[in-house]
Amino acid sequence: MHSAEQLEQTGSVQEARGRAAVAAARRVVVKVGSSSLTTPDGRIDSGRIRDLVEVLASRRALGQEVILVSSGAVAAGMTPLGMRTRPRDLASQQAAASVGQGLLLAAYTAELAGHGINTAQILLTVEDLMRRVQHRNAQRTLRRLLDIGALPIVNENDTVATHELRFGDNDRLAALVAHLMKADALVLLSDVDALYDGNPAEPGSRVVGLISGPDDLEGIDIGSSGKRGVGTGGMVTKVASARIATEAGVNTLLTSAANARAALAGEGVGTLFAAASGRRPSARQLWLAHATAGRGSLVLDPGAVAAVARDKASLLPAGVVDVLGEFSAGDPVDLRDEQGTVVARGLVNYDSAEVPDLMGRSTRWLARELGPSYERELVHRDDLVVL
Repeated sequence: MHSAEQLEQTGSVQEARGRAAVAAARRVVVKVGSSSLTTPDGRIDSGRIRDLVEVLASRRALGQEVILVSSGAVAAGMTPLGMRTRPRDLASQQAAASVGQGLLLAAYTAELAGHGINTAQILLTVEDLMRRVQHRNAQRTLRRLLDIGALPIVNENDTVATHELRFGDNDRLAALVAHLMKADALVLLSDVDALYDGNPAEPGSRVVGLISGPDDLEGIDIGSSGKRGVGTGGMVTKVASARIATEAGVNTLLTSAANARAALAGEGVGTLFAAASGRRPSARQLWLAHATAGRGSLVLDPGAVAAVARDKASLLPAGVVDVLGEFSAGDPVDLRDEQGTVVARGLVNYDSAEVPDLMGRSTRWLARELGPSYERELVHRDDLVVL
């Protein structure tokens, strides 16, 4: 067994290496929250945007490729529309976003132009990362923009998104963009300078400098949110996003926007979430787990649950006892046990209307009775991720 001192030294080495990797990253995704870009009354704070752009431009000058994921569209649109607080209904949120997104991009464009950098707007929806064609198109466009020296600014396409307007928050979007673009580092900037082992407002709470795995989060209260009511995320979403990124092998640093320069330089600010070691999920597995939502469900018998979850096998029609919801071939579907627990998610090979006639049948029987095209899995193991 290692002594506490040895473990602490090992952690220090891991933290130092992780921070150095952030500073040396060839490609970095930076996410900034609404509260870091706006004044207390909801207007865009030009000084804060100027400060952030100067930091990003300096990293570009050092040869780093930078992708910015920026919140702030809804917040920026609130004051021009006379909204004193963030609207709760979807239509008002989308209206504020449609006004604020133009103001936000104009501010970035003006500041980046002063550094000779072209600005590119990328607006994404959940659908864009759920569907393979859109997924690949987004990836190809971002790569091309980086190749020609532009700085992509990514945000949710709030005006057309439907599921509560967002991915959940832009922290998750940033983690998925980091995965999509095979970034070397992700930096999450907000109004909180680090993850603490307790309430930061209470005496005795200490900064957690390194999270090397899920076990390090035990006993830490991560239910706190930001200080102002203009954003959507809190510490919970940031930690969840860090987990997505680290699973993909991306070192992730959480700190405040005021610490952006120090964070990107590898200095000892904020909290480092170390990239996972060992075998990493494939791009498709991570995509299925974090960028998709089940369009419907297939209910599995105990044998099929074991085959899928334990043995990593494909799902065959013989193991399905029920089908829930409507979906088309190629859609992501949830695979549930008979108690309703989701055990996996995968891309289904049949429409929901076809599945009832296939349930409980062997692929050999289906091929003999319905034709050779039916001698295939409901969900192939290469298109499946255990949750």
